[in-house]
Amino acid sequence: MKPLAFSVLRLLSDGGLHSNENLARSLQVYPSCISNALQDIERFGAIIKKNHGLCYRWQNPINWIDENEILSYLHKDKPNFHLVTLDSVDSTNRFLLDQVITNNVPLSKIPVIITELQTQGRGRFGRQWHSGLGDSLTFSLLWRFDCPVRHLSGLSLVIGVAIVRAFKHLGIERLTLKWPNDVLFSFRKLAGILIELSNDKRSGSAVVIGIGLNVQLSSLIKKNIDQSFADLFAITSKVLNRNKLLAILLSELATVLKDFNHFGFDYFRHEWTSYHAYEGKFITLALPDGSINKGIVDGVECDGSIRLKMATGKKCSFNSGELTLR
Repeated sequence: MKPLAFSVLRLLSDGGLHSNENLARSLQVYPSCISNALQDIERFGAIIKKNHGLCYRWQNPINWIDENEILSYLHKDKPNFHLVTLDSVDSTNRFLLDQVITNNVPLSKIPVIITELQTQGRGRFGRQWHSGLGDSLTFSLLWRFDCPVRHLSGLSLVIGVAIVRAFKHLGIERLTLKWPNDVLFSFRKLAGILIELSNDKRSGSAVVIGIGLNVQLSSLIKKNIDQSFADLFAITSKVLNRNKLLAILLSELATVLKDFNHFGFDYFRHEWTSYHAYEGKFITLALPDGSINKGIVDGVECDGSIRLKMATGKKCSFNSGELTLR
């Protein structure tokens, strides 16, 4: 999306009717630039109504991310986050992995990248994460651990625990987890987690934690998603403040990640299992090599591997794969 389009949309955020000439005057551009900037903007989920008098009204304006508002919601005893908000980026994870900002951020601060529009969001196994302009909460943070990388197994599961806890603070119950990195509502995907090792080795092990959360997906974006999904608007019938939501998530993530650094995954294992949507259910597990295993989910190991009780009665553990219900 063109940079000028974001400037135009911010002027249209009040939901009022704005003439092409007034918009151009405010942004000090030619009137023709306004219509060019808004061309094909519907593909990002924004619905702009244009009348014959060349006036525009944004019918579904978003709640813009505001760094100061996020910080105002954060508890003073939480870590010092270094927030960077982008209008558009291909991937928040990739942005952090490329160390665009981390080299200039003190070790005492936690870099967090938030974007209004992610154009090439990624999930597990290289899958695409679909989102439109402001209809999701898409962010990544870089967290440094004291322990070696080999001790970080189970991290994606712990992030899921933090997300469920955060929503409980908002009074949103009945969220569940799917091993190893999905957050569900009624077996429909609400959020995804992607963890990648960072090259930032200034202290211990550094990882980039990416989270994509469906807030209020547009009808156009919904058509592109090829799996069952949920968003917060459908769950709550409310338009939630994304800034407050992000602050609560960051606060809970900080608490959980500190505990994980000290105690490891086993500290969270019972809680995670209590949230697992597939616990005790007969499932199929497709492994990366193409092989298939079937069995009943019987908890997880202390390293986060999933445990299956096979038809023979034997219990086997797996540290990767894709679960589907039988």
